[in-house]
Amino acid sequence: MGISFDKALGVHPAALQLRLSRAELLSANLANVDTPNFQAKDIDFAAEMQRLQDENLSNVDPQVKYRVPYQPSADGNTVAIAVEQAEFAKNALDYQASMAFLTSKFVGLKQAIEGK
Repeated sequence: MGISFDKALGVHPAALQLRLSRAELLSANLANVDTPNFQAKDIDFAAEMQRLQDENLSNVDPQVKYRVPYQPSADGNTVAIAVEQAEFAKNALDYQASMAFLTSKFVGLKQAIEGK
C-alpha cells in the first residue's frame, strides 16, 4: 500500500504556498510605498483556503484583490505603511506556523515508514 502525500499532508502545502504568494504581494506593497498611483494588493487567505477546499484544488492560484485605503493620498498611492508592515509580520508568523505543521507531518511520515 502506497502513501498518498496529498492525504498525508492535508492542506498544509497549499497553505504554505498561499502564504508565500501573500508575502510576495505584501513585500511589493512595501517596496512601492512611495510610488505614485501604486495600488496595494492582498489575498484573503481564509477565503482562498475555503475556495481550495470547496473546489478540491491542490494548485494555488489566488485571487488578488486591491486593498481599500483608510485615507486617500494626494499621489494616488493606496499603500499605508503601518497596515502593510502589520500584515507582513502577521503573515510571516503564520508562514512559520504552516511550516511547523508541515514539518511535523513529515516527521510523522518518517516515523511511520521506519516503523517507530
